[in-house]
Amino acid sequence: NTPYLLCSVASFTAKQRARPAPPTGDPVLFEDTSSAALGPSSQGYYASGYNMEGPPNDTQGAPGMNNLFADPMASAAMMYGSSLANRGQEIVNKEIGRFMSVNKLKYFFAVDTRYVLKKLMILMFPYTHQDWDVRYHRDTQLTPRQDVNAPDLYIPTMAFITYILLAGMALGIQKRFSPEVLGLCASTALVWVIIEVLIMLLSLYLLTVHSDLSTFDLIAYSGYKYVGIIFTMTCGLLFGSDGYFVALAWSSFAIMFFIVRSLKMKILTSVSSDSMGMGSSAKPQIRIYITVATAVFQPIIIYWLTSHLVR
Repeated sequence: NTPYLLCSVASFTAKQRARPAPPTGDPVLFEDTSSAALGPSSQGYYASGYNMEGPPNDTQGAPGMNNLFADPMASAAMMYGSSLANRGQEIVNKEIGRFMSVNKLKYFFAVDTRYVLKKLMILMFPYTHQDWDVRYHRDTQLTPRQDVNAPDLYIPTMAFITYILLAGMALGIQKRFSPEVLGLCASTALVWVIIEVLIMLLSLYLLTVHSDLSTFDLIAYSGYKYVGIIFTMTCGLLFGSDGYFVALAWSSFAIMFFIVRSLKMKILTSVSSDSMGMGSSAKPQIRIYITVATAVFQPIIIYWLTSHLVR
């Protein structure tokens, strides 16, 4: 029995040594068989068809682009498209130039601080200004910074914007502010300028009045009233209705005097050239009527655009 017992012990010890060691980590509940389920062809499909990392380098897409530019049809199409774009730009610039000259528009904004201050003084105190002649150099009118009597668009534009801001402040003080009401004030003021300019152009055309007044000149003279509008609204907001009517009277007479003296140099001075046989034109009385009607129209617009804002 002793030899048999020794043989059993030796056999059990050998079996214990032959067993693999238990795993050190967590036991695996499910075995991953995805890699085994995909065959070689499927793995190659996913590796080549759905490579999310993109091309390994930047030169992978270069042959396609080189073929595109090397294709004569593609090059011709690109050149044709470029020529069409340039031609379209020329047509657009030409059409814009028919209605508005950019160089001429720059002329009306050629101002400086000295000109602006002197022009504002003339607009508010025109009675003290003596020389109203517009100066020329080689048949070309001098720029506003060189001649204080030349019309400009800088002051009318800034005065129009200031009027909109003052209107918003007045509506806010009266607890009536809203974007719709402010937009209505701005659109009404702009429409009145357009109507006034169109009436002037139509009157000059129908009555065959020859003058060197351009559309920009008429817009400038029509926009100068907003300086008086700002003065009238400011006095109305600060001093009430009494201050409003005093400022309204002063602004009305000032702008009327300014318009008559300015348009006199543009409209009435062409009578002499018409009398020398340069074409039939309106009589001098009609020219005076146009000038006076334009001047009288200014206080009406001033009152219309300010009366509802000052209470």
